[in-house]
Amino acid sequence: MKQIFFALLLLLISVAQLTAQDNTFSTYYNQRLTLFEKLPDTPNEIIMLGNSITDGCEWSELFQNPNIKNRGISGDITEGVLYRLDEVTRSKPAKVFLLIGINDLARNIPADTVFQNICKIASSIRESSPSTLVYVQSILPVNPSFRKFSNHVSKTNEVMDINEKLNRWCNNNNVEFVDLFSSFTEDNTNYLNPNFTNDGLHLTAKGYLKWAEIISSDLEK
Repeated sequence: MKQIFFALLLLLISVAQLTAQDNTFSTYYNQRLTLFEKLPDTPNEIIMLGNSITDGCEWSELFQNPNIKNRGISGDITEGVLYRLDEVTRSKPAKVFLLIGINDLARNIPADTVFQNICKIASSIRESSPSTLVYVQSILPVNPSFRKFSNHVSKTNEVMDINEKLNRWCNNNNVEFVDLFSSFTEDNTNYLNPNFTNDGLHLTAKGYLKWAEIISSDLEK
């Protein structure tokens, strides 16, 4: 009887664990997701959606706008964003600004798969929340000269290919495309301007101020 009892107890514990975390994403991903799911929904939300590059900014303070919600998760990929879209669209946000894809490329996920997933994210948001304005932001440039994040900063050609396809897709599907890439490159190169980064991938304050300058008019519409 004791053996049966302990077997049932272990089964119940296993089921509880699966219920609490029924995905294969990182510990940090699930920490953030459980928080997002418990935060209150508010009217006219503006969602900043993406990976560590989005996660690293204090958006509501930068724009002095409490409606802006940070839904960035460091390390996230396109599949991770697709998995958590219900939380994003639950509040029927006014706008969603999406930036995702560089971590996929670092994992050697094919560029065409990344492109298709980004399109799927944008389409799913519009399907779940038709009144939401979706802004697909180009993947930012990277810079290999810092000799960090080698799997990320070697993907310039793939980044440019995806951005070109996203621009065309957005134009053909009535989705707003925001070209961040061209404003973040160093003169006469396709690499991230060192003025905006200290590791070749992530942004410093100057980078976030440049980003804010680019999207400010869209935020205020």
